[in-house]
Amino acid sequence: MKSFALPLLLSLGTLALASPCSPHGVTITPQQILHVAPNTTTCADAPANAVGECATAIQAAPALSTAFTKYALTSKAEQAAVLGLIAFESGEFMYNRNHYPGVPGQGTRNMQSPAFNAEYASSIPAIKEQAKAVKDDPDAVLDLLVAVPEYDFGSGAWFLTTQCEEPIRTALQSGSEEGWKGFIVECVGTEANDARRGYWVSAKEALGV
Repeated sequence: MKSFALPLLLSLGTLALASPCSPHGVTITPQQILHVAPNTTTCADAPANAVGECATAIQAAPALSTAFTKYALTSKAEQAAVLGLIAFESGEFMYNRNHYPGVPGQGTRNMQSPAFNAEYASSIPAIKEQAKAVKDDPDAVLDLLVAVPEYDFGSGAWFLTTQCEEPIRTALQSGSEEGWKGFIVECVGTEANDARRGYWVSAKEALGV
């Protein structure tokens, strides 16, 4: 199978690894994403059980930039935590629905629970009424969120800015491992293991934290 990785990497070669905020908001580049999730060069090898779910770095970058800007996520340390988290949870953007074991309604790039997805969808004016109409169908709520890249990739930023208490965010903004562990364990509610840490470290490198 033909590889598209080299042309993509060459085309991005002139982009700086650590990108500052643009005058209009936060800018996340494809090259930064590739540093964190190197398998996002192409969707040619996407699994058969996840048709239409895969996203490349080029597709993810503008959606993440829009989401970080929308939720005023200007701290690069917080951006790195979210980027590392969603890269891990989505299998490097291969999935936006839970397949293992397959929890109905669990998904977006943050792999949020159906309850969080319902809350997230109700916070978005453009789909609020639609989400209300299908509130008893978790998969239908998820369909609304994954249909729009900005919403799909925005779940991590939404979660951090609406569900994490201020002391956790303050510690996370320091860029320290202790702050990151607090975010993962106390806010996300999962284990701060080596696999997750690896994505976080790569995200810090990519964003210049």
